[in-house]
Amino acid sequence: MSKLKIAIQKSGRLYEESLQLLKDCGISVNNGKDQLKVSVENFPMEIMYLRNSDIPQYLEDGVVDVAIVGENLLAEKNKEIVIVQQLGFSKCRVSLAVPKDIETDNIQYFQGKKIATSYPNTLKKFLSKNNIEADIHVISGSVEIAPNIGLADGICDIVSSGSTLFKNGLRETLTILKSEAVLAKTSQLSFEKENILEKLLFRIKAVLKAKNSKYILMNVPNEKITDISNVLPVLKSPTVIPLAEAGWSSIHSVIDEERFWDVIDELRENGAQDILIIPIDKMVI
Repeated sequence: MSKLKIAIQKSGRLYEESLQLLKDCGISVNNGKDQLKVSVENFPMEIMYLRNSDIPQYLEDGVVDVAIVGENLLAEKNKEIVIVQQLGFSKCRVSLAVPKDIETDNIQYFQGKKIATSYPNTLKKFLSKNNIEADIHVISGSVEIAPNIGLADGICDIVSSGSTLFKNGLRETLTILKSEAVLAKTSQLSFEKENILEKLLFRIKAVLKAKNSKYILMNVPNEKITDISNVLPVLKSPTVIPLAEAGWSSIHSVIDEERFWDVIDELRENGAQDILIIPIDKMVI
């Protein structure tokens, strides 16, 4: 039987969360120390631990079938790769930044300036789109130090919290693109491996849906059941269970994490009491 070859970073910011996602999907990952390839016993899959910058090329060449990788890297490498699922973690952005004493955020600041970056292709596209001509200095690491040593007037780099910029006397001005971890696949995937990928995607979506949802229980006066049900949009219909006390019922449902507090306020306004919120491990719809 064929096995789906999946690549993840062998180190770096995506490594731990990628492994955790696979484990949440019920995939047993038994890592030996310094192993670069690991077979999975309970799912038709092989895991390959690769250097982050090599993953897009391996995907394009079909050396690996799928990979968990940052959108920003795929945009920079510009390979023939298909994104099949956004994963919602390792969110960041590729942004322009300038010394904090520069007051303007206008893109025109960079006209004729020197910009240090690890994302030259992404930067070139952005500058060309905005009719800006600048001198791009490609640096593989420690981009933030470039303005401090006189190498550049600004930088283009990946930003998460912005603390690294602050520590180096820089501030973010313009966001070029937003990024998060994605599951991407090669364009050379066989029919058999497509079927395996569909099974993996089913599990991933169940995990992601659970992370973005909460199970909710509450006690409600019977005359308010319809009003309360209209506030709970996630499931087709909430579960209603009569309580021992006459005129009251318990309602069970699911709510979206993004609307959590707004929904709670609406439920209370419509008469819900004794509201309990419970995390969801998996959610299969």
